[in-house]
Amino acid sequence: MKISRIELYHVSVPLKATFWPTWIPGYPQTHNRFTLIKLVTDDGIEGYAAGSAMGRERAGLGELMGGYLLGVDPTDIDRIQSLLKQAGYLGWRNYWIEPACWDIAGKAAGKPVYQLLGGEARPVEVYCSTGEMHEPARRVEELLAMRERGFKTAKLRVKNVELKDDIRHVEQVSKGLDGKMALGVDANQGWLVSIIDRPPAWDLKRATEFAAACHANGLRWLEEPLDSRDYDTNAALKKVSQIRISGAELNYGWDEIKVMFEKDCFHVYQPDATFAGGIAQVKQVIDACHAHGREYSPHTWTNGIGFYVNWNMVLADKGNTLPLEYPLEEPSWVPPEREGIIATILPDKNAMLAPFTRPGLGFEIDPRLLRRYGKRFFKLTETGLKLRVIREKGIKLALDIKRRKG
Repeated sequence: MKISRIELYHVSVPLKATFWPTWIPGYPQTHNRFTLIKLVTDDGIEGYAAGSAMGRERAGLGELMGGYLLGVDPTDIDRIQSLLKQAGYLGWRNYWIEPACWDIAGKAAGKPVYQLLGGEARPVEVYCSTGEMHEPARRVEELLAMRERGFKTAKLRVKNVELKDDIRHVEQVSKGLDGKMALGVDANQGWLVSIIDRPPAWDLKRATEFAAACHANGLRWLEEPLDSRDYDTNAALKKVSQIRISGAELNYGWDEIKVMFEKDCFHVYQPDATFAGGIAQVKQVIDACHAHGREYSPHTWTNGIGFYVNWNMVLADKGNTLPLEYPLEEPSWVPPEREGIIATILPDKNAMLAPFTRPGLGFEIDPRLLRRYGKRFFKLTETGLKLRVIREKGIKLALDIKRRKG
């Protein structure tokens, strides 16, 4: 089996209301945008993956990836991982493409990807992951409504300039909920963005004080309170914190996360397989969590395809009992726009997701929605690549390249 065709699409799904993501303070998000890749094998199997995007910044990606992926066996994941790493040396982060190869592998085997990884079908509880920071009274009202819909756990966001205001936020929300929901909070300091508002970066003192306040108010976990590559400071915080500290959602895969294990940075590791090295590298993280007595709960705040990728990882982790992140911020970030070009993912009245059994990653692209929201900007076949090389290099060099590649 080999990859014989690559297609790339810009997908832009308009939101029904403006979304104000806490991780980009002051930024009004009006669309859910991502790059869709479609890989087709010589025997007709299609594999899909999606990478979050701000716009059309990957317009030239196909020119790069064609030479790396065409003609390669998509089920040789070690080779795929190596090629994607090589293609990223000059700046591109390409691991979001790797799940498309697992999609193909699962479809070829007639099994969901989580089964290929040693997992099994089981229901998974989800938690309500908010994306904006609202005034405490409003947030309490919203979360109580979510409790009525079955959610037992929720995650808050904080992004105030002053520490006292962040502490006030968790105090008042916790008090207002009065134990009716379990709570976590995300400080979004792991990869601080300041393109509009300029929030302060936290230091160990602020993170320690906030962690103590979270513990005093009964919160269950604190996410990314420090720069995600400041390993020593994260380790110092974990050593003194009475609340679980989590992180590593967007780190560059196992090369970085293994250092976090060595320094013991977190209680809970949360790599997103569309960012942090792909499915193969996140499986290494899961195995390391078992070996080191740590927990795993992935970041999923991307799109519906990204959610399925990380849902597979949770199902692959047989010992996982933590609820799975379910991004939801009404009325802006809601399932139809979040999923975009696949069927909506909806938990039941107890906030449980029934396991999927479709081979591959588990979703199916809706061609009607892809036509509505997507625009193909690149298509290349093996034959097309050969003709391109001949035009650019000449027949003699083209034949030499073919001989060397074998």
